[in-house]
Amino acid sequence: MKQPQNLLIKNPIAVMTGLRGAGARAGRVDLRIRDGRIVEMAADLAPQPDERVIDASRHVVYPGGVNSHHHLFQNLLKAVPEGMNQDLQGWLASVPYPRLDLFTPQLVRTAARLGMAELLLSGATACADHHYLYFGGGTTETGDALFDIAGEFGMRFALCRGGALESANAHPGFSKTALAPETLDAMIGDIERLKARYHQSASDAMRRVVVAPTTPTFSLPPTLLRELAAAARGLGLRLHTHLSETQNYVDFCRSKYNLLPVEFVAEHDWLGPDVWFAHMVHVQPSEIRLLAQTGTGVSHCPVSNARLGSGIAPIPQMAAAGVPISIGVDGVASNESGSMTGELNTAWLIHRAAGGAAATLAEDVIHWGSAGGARVLGLDDVGTLEVGKAADLVLYELDHPRFFGFHDPALAPVTAGEPAPVSHSIVNGRLVVENGLIPGLDLEQLHRDAAEGVRQLMGRT
Repeated sequence: MKQPQNLLIKNPIAVMTGLRGAGARAGRVDLRIRDGRIVEMAADLAPQPDERVIDASRHVVYPGGVNSHHHLFQNLLKAVPEGMNQDLQGWLASVPYPRLDLFTPQLVRTAARLGMAELLLSGATACADHHYLYFGGGTTETGDALFDIAGEFGMRFALCRGGALESANAHPGFSKTALAPETLDAMIGDIERLKARYHQSASDAMRRVVVAPTTPTFSLPPTLLRELAAAARGLGLRLHTHLSETQNYVDFCRSKYNLLPVEFVAEHDWLGPDVWFAHMVHVQPSEIRLLAQTGTGVSHCPVSNARLGSGIAPIPQMAAAGVPISIGVDGVASNESGSMTGELNTAWLIHRAAGGAAATLAEDVIHWGSAGGARVLGLDDVGTLEVGKAADLVLYELDHPRFFGFHDPALAPVTAGEPAPVSHSIVNGRLVVENGLIPGLDLEQLHRDAAEGVRQLMGRT
């Protein structure tokens, strides 16, 4: 991995910090970066002899996006015909799960390159990937492949090590497959291996391992849910999973356990500031209070929730209650786009459609997509543009006609959405996008590899 550079970002149109309230905007300040950190933010900083100067006079500067929930392997499963008009359960059974055993480590590498390229070029600098390509008798190499590609791209990366421990008949995703779930010992053993090899505990860690069974209500028996939480905390690892994505989650919990989903996970030690849940579309006020009281986070995935007809999560209400909110693009098999900018734009719009024009502020959406993601991942030195913080930031170029005529160009990427070209992206002081390109990435070869991957995956239902 390249060493951090001494950089000076000069003359941006505006700098958004990722903070909330009055601190959300830093104005037209320059940013000096040394040893992977922001060391100065002020107007008219003078270049020093050992610095590379980046002219940002046609750009706005944002904190790097922290994508808190993804499924990178799904980048080779966009617009699969059988799943285009299915709800979540039908889509699971017809799109990803019938193809799990086809994903070799090489196919995962191709999918990860494709997904991380789109993330970097749309403003994300960190990714938490909920990777559930695990089953009885299958390989565990795909998790290692994801760390390899993250290193190749220079992204901050958290592997949310997923998988199912429940019988195939009980898990809706396995209903059309002959796959068998893992054992608890196999899952924990691999998590211990991954932690020893990759996990960093620092507040600006480049690599993290997270314990992430696929779905607590379907993927493992309640006794194992508590046991897995204890194992994770014993290893010093955070916890993540899907929850309350559809009304079916609620109905299942009520009929089987006489509990709401958040009440169910609370009884099995799955709440706290070291836990975050993806989706949380169908929640009651009492559940929101539980999440807020325990500091449990949420990854909001508005595009996927809309695409699958799952609903609109009550994110403004959660945020008002004090629930930590972050943004996830989710898997592109249920999104067709892995764009961080597109996700922010949808998050800004969709709650206004549901709750009125003041339901979401663009500044809050930027905060969710950067500082909010860093918070749920436990990366306290990441996610905001402040002196002393890690230098993770993106320069959005505003030369496209889409951005002409803006009275407040600082908000242009969120309010106008795609296309919002990222000209430069910096992670931990290292340039990972330069002049709109990812250094070393052969896009034509990636296109060919992706087409071959699609060919290999087609036709399996």
